[in-house]
Amino acid sequence: MNPNDKLTDQLDILINEWSESDLLKEGMSFIVGCSTSEIIGERIGTMGNVDIASLIFSALMNLKEMTGISIVFQCCEHLNRALVMERKLAAQQGYDPVHVVPAKNAGGSMASYAYQHLSDPVVVEHMRADAGIDIGDTMIGMHIKHVAVPLRLKQNKLGQARVNAAYHRPKLIGGERALYK
Repeated sequence: MNPNDKLTDQLDILINEWSESDLLKEGMSFIVGCSTSEIIGERIGTMGNVDIASLIFSALMNLKEMTGISIVFQCCEHLNRALVMERKLAAQQGYDPVHVVPAKNAGGSMASYAYQHLSDPVVVEHMRADAGIDIGDTMIGMHIKHVAVPLRLKQNKLGQARVNAAYHRPKLIGGERALYK
């Protein structure tokens, strides 16, 4: 079996798990942190792979079509984990664009690929996403709304990379006498 076929199968499972979770609603933002190096079994940031980025981008665009969410791509630490998104989303959310173009060695293969393939991309420094997926321990948690809740996926690997996921829930306030629905 072609290694990309296995990745495609794993991506299909991941996308279906998210879709079937019923956690993603139209208009939500979904952050993606991804190390294509980790997917092929290498140390994060050492062997970026555009072909793998392309497979993941395609799968995520399917998730977008299925759910109506906005997909946002996190850059690597060399760009301080800045975020690639459509200009329209940045404007709607009041995020200020910064002036940088992600590249394979400064931003990462996934963010660079997304920047090249979104219809009107911008990069912003910070956001508060509704949910997200972290492929290869890229630390997306700093961009998830409070309170982040882990989502335990059955498909917890993509290639050789660990896959973690999270969504947010509203804060519970009021103490022991408060009531929650």
